[in-house]
Amino acid sequence: MGASKHLSNDLKTKIIQHHGLGEGYKKLSQRFKLSVSTVRNIVRNWKTTGTVLVKARSGRPRKISERQRRRMVRTVTVNPQTSSKDLQHQLAADGVTVHRSTIQRTLHKEMLYGRVMRKKPFLCTRHKWGRLRYAKAHLDKPASFWNKVLWTDETKIELFGHNQGRYAWRKKNTAFQEKHLLPTVKFGGGSIMLWGCVSSAGTGNLVKVEGRMDSFQYQQILENNVQESVTKLKLRRGWIFQQDNDPKHCSKSTKAFMQRNKYNILEWPSQSPDLNIIENVWCALKRAVHARKPSNLTELEMICREEWSKIPPTRIQ
Repeated sequence: MGASKHLSNDLKTKIIQHHGLGEGYKKLSQRFKLSVSTVRNIVRNWKTTGTVLVKARSGRPRKISERQRRRMVRTVTVNPQTSSKDLQHQLAADGVTVHRSTIQRTLHKEMLYGRVMRKKPFLCTRHKWGRLRYAKAHLDKPASFWNKVLWTDETKIELFGHNQGRYAWRKKNTAFQEKHLLPTVKFGGGSIMLWGCVSSAGTGNLVKVEGRMDSFQYQQILENNVQESVTKLKLRRGWIFQQDNDPKHCSKSTKAFMQRNKYNILEWPSQSPDLNIIENVWCALKRAVHARKPSNLTELEMICREEWSKIPPTRIQ
């Protein structure tokens, strides 16, 4: 049957027709240039099954039973961070030994794929209501309002790039379901810390923060850089200062400093780095800096300043 199953059904039908007219195996093999055994198998199969078609074979039995498959799907649905190795151990407890690729193929058939978890700020109910209120209050602000804003923030840039992401099993278009997100908290680690500001007119000053920044150092940075950046960017009277709710930004001494200097502060909800356009600028800066592969912290700072100055106003706009 090995050779006959690769022949077309039309050819097999012709062989059966000629056999029905009385031609023997040898004559058929000469006519169709096939071996006698191949002709014999075609005729024998037709006599047994009544068709020239080769029936599908059952193949090797599945190692993972239907019940175990359902349990795997249920496990990764409840806990998307379950690894294929965890599932492998789970099956081993049932006496089933399979490779992790078998587990992955089984889950792929259920439209579940291992994907890097999207990072998103951790939000409690209070944060979510604050965001909604802020969005409603600012939804219809004209472009002229946002063009007056001086966006400010700090970021930490690692010398050797970003930390790796983590995986979760999920279906298509479910990336932003809460269980598929990797919560992040602001102000994490890094190699050097920078303070910067931008507006729709371009980039303002970029400053390296020495050591751990406290309220006093933050106020010094503002005093030395904000007005200079406002002048450089040609922001008119009534410009608006944006900052997040970091404790050193909201301390009593910092609030008093801003009142003395008559800062017009933009209201800002908690845990909302994704609403600040400077986050996109930081991302572009880090990509450009890491593409140049700095070898030490001094070189890292120098490249940061060079790439910061190259960011065109059109990109920020």
